[in-house]
Amino acid sequence: MSETLAPRAASQEASDALLARMMQLHPKVIDLTLERLERLMPALGNPEAALPPIVHIAGTNGKGSTQAMIRAGLEAAGRRVHAYTSPHLARFHERIRLAGEIISEEALAGVLAEAEAANAGANITYFEITTAAAYLAMSRVPADYALIEVGLGGRWDATNIFAAPRLTVITPVSIDHQQYLGETLAEIASAKAGIIKRGVPCVVGPQEEAALEVIEAEAARLGAPLLVHGQHWRAYEERGRLVFEDERGLLDLPLPNLPGPHQIQNAGAALAALRTLGEGDPEAAVTRADWPARMQRLKRGPLVDAAGDCELWLDGGHNPAGGIAVAASLKAMDGRPVHLVCGMLNTKDIAGYLRPLADVAESLTAVSIPGEPNTLPAEETAAAAAAVGLPATTAETAADAVARIANAYPGARILICGSLYLAGQVLRDNG
Repeated sequence: MSETLAPRAASQEASDALLARMMQLHPKVIDLTLERLERLMPALGNPEAALPPIVHIAGTNGKGSTQAMIRAGLEAAGRRVHAYTSPHLARFHERIRLAGEIISEEALAGVLAEAEAANAGANITYFEITTAAAYLAMSRVPADYALIEVGLGGRWDATNIFAAPRLTVITPVSIDHQQYLGETLAEIASAKAGIIKRGVPCVVGPQEEAALEVIEAEAARLGAPLLVHGQHWRAYEERGRLVFEDERGLLDLPLPNLPGPHQIQNAGAALAALRTLGEGDPEAAVTRADWPARMQRLKRGPLVDAAGDCELWLDGGHNPAGGIAVAASLKAMDGRPVHLVCGMLNTKDIAGYLRPLADVAESLTAVSIPGEPNTLPAEETAAAAAAVGLPATTAETAADAVARIANAYPGARILICGSLYLAGQVLRDNG
């Protein structure tokens, strides 16, 4: 099992009960504003002001991988690093790392209870109050850095409650979450650029021109120095190595251990961030990062047993840019046939995600995501796949789908994909 996934506690009834109550504090899952946290944080003693130097990371795709590489580089250099990510895969505790360790059940239950008491039953979203609890936990454990991944957007995201981070990072921006962030790429980029702070350096990953123009305008307005891909730094593969260049010189490194061509640019953003911070181990950043369910090869467990002599892979990408990245990763592998097991949410651009995969996969077996109210029914996922030219059937569960594919196509490559929620279920079921 990946180190990012903590072993399930013998008992986590306390945190489970608190989290369940917190789900009931607001009628909406997502309601972007900072007003409720501006009320709650002073009641908790403003823990966000007591965090160590913050690296705040926004973007549509790649922010988790980029954060994982920054963390690997800093920790290899002996730095103590907090990290906050979302969503979790197997259990909530994964979202909060305190000086390198996933938060304990005792510590999590304690800060959740304090946040609940300070909130006193007021209207607040689940992500807002759990972010407040995370900052409370991080404020009490000494560390050198806090790496904070944006939940959704940036400007009005609950993570964006502190005044002055040490560094901000914006990974590639693409179309996703239009119902919350805007219909156009420029509108979405404006939300992401909301993490830029006056005078604080910002590392910018590869962007389409419409997004970059918005980011550059916001940085100019705030006097924030930019380090932009293609202008101030470059990262590329050459002769089986990762080459990174900036004004300080060239780094010749191994390729990232996280699979997929898109990880070259994520690594570049992480390296640019470490160079800006002035510390960290560049080689460790690209070779020791750990980030489950992003083109992750599953090597043991009941699902792997069911796959027989097939390779079994897992990815949580779920938007068109994610589909492109997954397709590129599959194309970069050897030529064994690819068969997909896919489950998606009904809030996503299904066709946009599946279209690039139709060029690399031979079939798709659609599943509904267990226990997820916003799951797209398997039949609709299969219909969407067929509409983009990908032969599709349905199965009751991912395990059923894997067993069926393994029986029909021995030696194939099976990829379970389409949603982080499905990925989390798979990791729980696979032990």
